[in-house]
Amino acid sequence: MQNIFNILLGVHFLGNTLLDYLIFLTVFILAILILKIFQGLILVRLKKIAEKTENTFDDAIIETFQKIGFWFFVFLSFVISLRFLFISEQVMRGLNIILVACIAYQVARVLQNLINYVIELYLDKVTKTEKEKKQGRAILRIIRVSILGGFWVIVGIMVLANLGVNVTSLITGLGIGGVAIALAVQNILSDLFSSFTIFLDKPFQVGDYIKVGKDSGNVEHIGLKTTQIKTLRGEALVIPNKELTSTRIQNFRHMKRRREAFTFGILYNTPKKQRVEIPEMVQSIIEGIEGLEFERCHFAQLADSSLNFEVVYYVNSSDYTLYMDTKQQVNLALMEAFEKKQIEFAYPTQTIYLEK
Repeated sequence: MQNIFNILLGVHFLGNTLLDYLIFLTVFILAILILKIFQGLILVRLKKIAEKTENTFDDAIIETFQKIGFWFFVFLSFVISLRFLFISEQVMRGLNIILVACIAYQVARVLQNLINYVIELYLDKVTKTEKEKKQGRAILRIIRVSILGGFWVIVGIMVLANLGVNVTSLITGLGIGGVAIALAVQNILSDLFSSFTIFLDKPFQVGDYIKVGKDSGNVEHIGLKTTQIKTLRGEALVIPNKELTSTRIQNFRHMKRRREAFTFGILYNTPKKQRVEIPEMVQSIIEGIEGLEFERCHFAQLADSSLNFEVVYYVNSSDYTLYMDTKQQVNLALMEAFEKKQIEFAYPTQTIYLEK
């Protein structure tokens, strides 16, 4: 036994004895086993907790732990076991930097899984169709890439700092470069942020009929930079998202019925009996048409050349074609009723009296 121990201490290779290598190998294997057992215990514990809860967050955590690769445990155990060998400071420093990069990679995967989980959870709540969900993923993917990109920039700066690089000037350069790039692409960034606003606030969705300024139509596509609207004339109107978030938009999606208000005038020489009958006559016409709801009819104004009546009614539908059809019915019925009663509509006239 003493002879074997002497052999282990007597044989040297690369500055270490056979005993040192034996200890290294033992620690390496034990570290792998301990890390895998630790991972398994955590997963068992998390699965028990997940069975008692209804949310899916713990499932995302479990999936993240399951995705930690075996190679990571091997490399981590290798670096830990190297502490029992005589290794040059430069080699250990390089291995430590690689270890930091591996840990950063695992953390990045955890962040990516959690971000994906939050994105899918949010999309399930706010989207109704697979097309909307696909569009939402495209928009929110930019946020995910930005977060992960910022994380890797921080990791890169940490690695360079460990290598002895002066990162102060690098950070300053990155800041100046970032400002220059932001100024160069500020219009694109403005449209991108506007697309985030449209997606999160949802002032309109695909299929909605909206009016922007003097233009109106059905929303066909909401992109990262522009939104496409199909007008009533059949044209494709492309509007920058920045313009849509900086102006007033009329959205007719939630409109259940349409309100119509109009005025008409009759001649001043219309007999009193006919003038008094007009509100009741108008009410009878509107109530006789299916889908209309009469609100009021008043003798509203003594104009220069006419006695003006104001009429308000509702069309119990948001369909524009139906709205125009019923409006036409009301106008035709009103003209027919006035012809029967010999009531004349007024138009701008001027009477001149001459004296001798």
